[in-house]
Amino acid sequence: MEDGAFNIIEKLYTEEEYEQIEHNGLVEYDSGRIIFMSPPLTNHQMIVGELFRLLANYLRNKDCRVFIAAFDVRLQLNDGVKRVEPDISVICDKGKLTDKGCEGAPDFVIEVASPSNLMHDYLTKVNWYQQAGVKEYWIVNPIRKEILVYRFEIPEVCQYTFNDIIGVGIWNNKFSIDFKDIKDYVFGSNME
Repeated sequence: MEDGAFNIIEKLYTEEEYEQIEHNGLVEYDSGRIIFMSPPLTNHQMIVGELFRLLANYLRNKDCRVFIAAFDVRLQLNDGVKRVEPDISVICDKGKLTDKGCEGAPDFVIEVASPSNLMHDYLTKVNWYQQAGVKEYWIVNPIRKEILVYRFEIPEVCQYTFNDIIGVGIWNNKFSIDFKDIKDYVFGSNME
């Protein structure tokens, strides 16, 4: 792989072969094709960790569960099976949870974009998640300091910055994430 770009291997694989690949959450599956991704950067991991902490604290003693990558999500779409490893998955239907991960669409997904996977997060996964029935999908971009929020049920797309407080639509905005706090934690309070 060059410059952290992800690489699609052209041989077609069965799901069973995909499951045998050692990947630590850095591999996804697209109807027989294997997508290898680069390891995440430190800022990416700090943002994912902070978002997971905030969501896990909010969801304590509630019906939904939050999972952090590596966590396998299997989506059955019209053009085949997709297996993804979202940075953050929130599942409110416990019937979708298996020993291997989630069978079907999570209610809420957050991907923290990396330079190597921008097209995958912004184009491919938007399409997959919408088709699969994900209710809300956030793309957090630490390079551009922006967050795109897709609320597929409405439908609407909103753009925010790391200076905004964003309400989670699937919970009618009863829970919000202050991205200025995340920005200060990850990049330092002097960053503009």
